[in-house]
This record gives sequence, structure tokens and C-alpha cells, in this order.
Amino acid sequence: MKNIKADFKTVATSEWEIGAIYAYDIIHNGSQDLTPYRHHTKESLIKQLSRFTLSNNGKNPMTSNAMRCMPVEQLKRILAALNRSNNLGDITGIRASDLPDSDILTYSFPCQDLSIAGYWHHNTGGIDPDADNRSSLLWQISRILGEYQEIQRDLPRFLLMENVSEILSKKNIGNFRKWCDVLEGMGYVNQVYTLDARGFGVPQMRVRTYMLSVLAENFSEKEKVRKYFDENNLQEKQEGATFRTSLDGYLKLDYSNRDYREEAICSTPNYTVSREKIYNDNLKLAEDGRILENCARTVTTKQDRNPNSGIVAYRNDQLTSWNHHYRNLTPRECFLLMGFDEEDFNALKRNNFSVRKGGRMLSDAKLIRLAGNSIVVPVLEALFRQVEDLNELIG
Repeated sequence: MKNIKADFKTVATSEWEIGAIYAYDIIHNGSQDLTPYRHHTKESLIKQLSRFTLSNNGKNPMTSNAMRCMPVEQLKRILAALNRSNNLGDITGIRASDLPDSDILTYSFPCQDLSIAGYWHHNTGGIDPDADNRSSLLWQISRILGEYQEIQRDLPRFLLMENVSEILSKKNIGNFRKWCDVLEGMGYVNQVYTLDARGFGVPQMRVRTYMLSVLAENFSEKEKVRKYFDENNLQEKQEGATFRTSLDGYLKLDYSNRDYREEAICSTPNYTVSREKIYNDNLKLAEDGRILENCARTVTTKQDRNPNSGIVAYRNDQLTSWNHHYRNLTPRECFLLMGFDEEDFNALKRNNFSVRKGGRMLSDAKLIRLAGNSIVVPVLEALFRQVEDLNELIG
């Protein structure tokens, strides 16, 4: 956590989507050196990668034929990213014995079966442990913690969960309470927060639910943890504060900058009947170089949709011949609205190598999806500051 100068080190990760694996590696570990992989052939790379269940879209496992169609350099970069981040792959295949010793375990799980949008796709199981859907992957954490106990390993001192606030809805609250009961039975004290990014200086209407769980070994420690949360409740502090946000610095409206101009053009869709509706229905965050709103709506995994996070309208700055009305947020702007530094995005752009003619490892659509699936960085930093405080408090 370099931004808060905290001494945290990631010892293992679990991710199956190759775009997320690669982006995480570049942001946290820098540019890759492929020299150690120079003797690999396509066959040897596929053999190595076949140890993992990987996905190219975050929804379905990648087939061996799809992997075989990838160029050698792409396969090398995926393998390098897995190795440099000690990515253990699909959570369903990880056992407690596979995990290195750690103080903190962070976890989330797909929100599609929790969110309101899930009803449109008949995803109604929520986080029921018997639902056998994406959101029920939560219970894999229960399995892993149970395995810690079975093999008599020390449980992680801290657990940190993030997901959409629908986890507390009438439909899901019963199963969420069951999950809290499981953790309490293992000795954890749970603190649930529902936090808005705007309360942490980020101009985005993004509300998410977090749970920080602290392993307390006795009654005295439990009381200390509860007292700390009573006195340092992030949600209460946020509710009593005035949101001071501005999109200045987040929207890149200076089109004399070549990168910003190219990104704006790439984010300008054809003006069809459906796009006319997007133009009319959605929040106009800015017009040309003038900011009109204080904050964007929630950054989701897709901007060319209705509703979206907001649009930038054109009046004089008509950058394309195919749409004189508006553009969507660019991938850069989406990353900034998630609290990433601009240098983080520039690092992805510098290392976004070509995998085939006209295609790159991280397409604009994939970059936006990665941003929409991320956690707002300043919110995460606030939670990790509490981890530091509590670690000092109870040792």
C-alpha cells in the first residue's frame, strides 16, 4: 500500500481472467522481463498454463483451442504475470495448504447474482450456499478457513470483504448473516460498512458494502476491537461529512494532448437511434472543456449502455464525423474515477502490447471492465489504515 506508506506485501493472489491478471501484474510489479521464458515453445507454454483454469472474459473457462490460437508472446506474458503475482488460479481449486502464511485475506465474489440486474437474467440464487452460481463463490472462503482449522494452521488475523450493497437486501440478508455467524464462530469480530466513494474524495456515486473481520483470541481482545470500531466507525464519519468532490482533473478535456484526443475519439460511438437515447437520458458531465457536474454516476463494466456513468457532450469540440453530440468516458477517466493514479494507467498503456493485427492485450472495452470491477482506491486505503491500527492495538 505505497500510497499510505504501509508495510504490506502481497504473497499470493487468486484470479482467473487473463486481462485482470496481466493488469494487476503491470500496476504492482512494473514492466515484464520475458528473458526467463525465451526458451519456451508454444507447446511448453500451454502445458504450463494448463495447470490453471483461465478465462478470457471472466465468465467462461478458456478452451485449449482458444489458448492455442494465442501468439507465443501473449502466452509468455500471461505466464509471467501468474508467476510474478503468485497467482494460484481459480478459487475452487485452492486449498488452505496451498496458501502461504499471511495476516490478511481479502475476498470478493461476482455480484451478478446479487444485484438487481440479476433478475433480468434469471439469476435469483443470491449468495445461497446451494445456489451453485457465481455469487455463491463466497462460500469457498468458508471452505478454505475450515481447512485452516482442520490442518491446525493459524487463521489470518484479518479478513476484508467487498461487494455491492445488495448483499444486505431482504433477499440476501439471511445468507449474509449466516456468513457472519460462521466467522464469529471461528473467533472473528465483524464490522460492516456501506461506504460511498464521494465520502473519500472521489467524484463518483459508488456505494459498496465492506466487512472487516478481526480475529480476537479472547474476551478482552474482542472488547478492544469493538471499542475501536465504535470510536472509529467509517460509515458514521462519512454520514456526518459533507461530500467535497469535483471532476476537475478526472475528465481529460484538453484535446491538444494527443493521448487524450485519441482516447476521446475511440470513446465516441456511432450516433444511432439507441445512442440518441443515451445522449438524451444520461448525465452530461461536461461539454467541450467545461465541467457541468460535481461527480459521475457509478463506473460500471460498460460505458456504451443506458444508463451509464455520464457522458461528455460536444458543441464546438466535434472530434469525429460520425457523432457530433457526445462521447463516453474513456478508459483513462474510468481508472481515475476508481482512484488510480494516472501513472498506473500510463503503465498499462505502455505495456499494452499487440496480440494480433488491430488488437491488443487490453482492449478499451476490457480496460473499462477492469475499472468497473475494481475497488475505489482511497476507500481501500481507509480500511487498510484500520487494519494497521487494529494490528497495533491487539498485536
